[in-house]
Amino acid sequence: MELDPTDLQLLAQLQADASLSNQALAERVHTSPPTCLRRVKRLHEAGLIERQVAILNPQRVAEVTGHGLTAIVEITLDRQDTGALEKFEARVADDFSVQQCYRVSPGPDFCLVVHAKDMPDYQALTQRLFTSDANVRNVKAFFSVKRSKFGAELPLR
Repeated sequence: MELDPTDLQLLAQLQADASLSNQALAERVHTSPPTCLRRVKRLHEAGLIERQVAILNPQRVAEVTGHGLTAIVEITLDRQDTGALEKFEARVADDFSVQQCYRVSPGPDFCLVVHAKDMPDYQALTQRLFTSDANVRNVKAFFSVKRSKFGAELPLR
């Protein structure tokens, strides 16, 4: 699929604010609303737009719901065959506490970003995902004391 400048503008605008109405989006990229709607639908169907979500501020949510804990966790497996890697990925993908999962190299096999209510909740997460898995060799966690930057936008040419 080839992207023209209008497609790139649409993607950039949607990355910045996916709540824009079709009318407002069309105005920002200088197209008609029907053309804008058709192009956005095509970008969705091509898989370039995976989904549209609201990004919550974890500090503000924690103030309202109680304490929150964010950890970046490195995981090393004993076996790295395709089946073992995919099995681990599937298990963490099904867990609501895991926000992000990256298969990485070199070093650990995976880096996860996880959110837990508090330390006991994090301990339950480690039991559920890591301790109960005989293939998990090493777990190394880094606990966030402050989120300095968070972005979800991809650079577009």
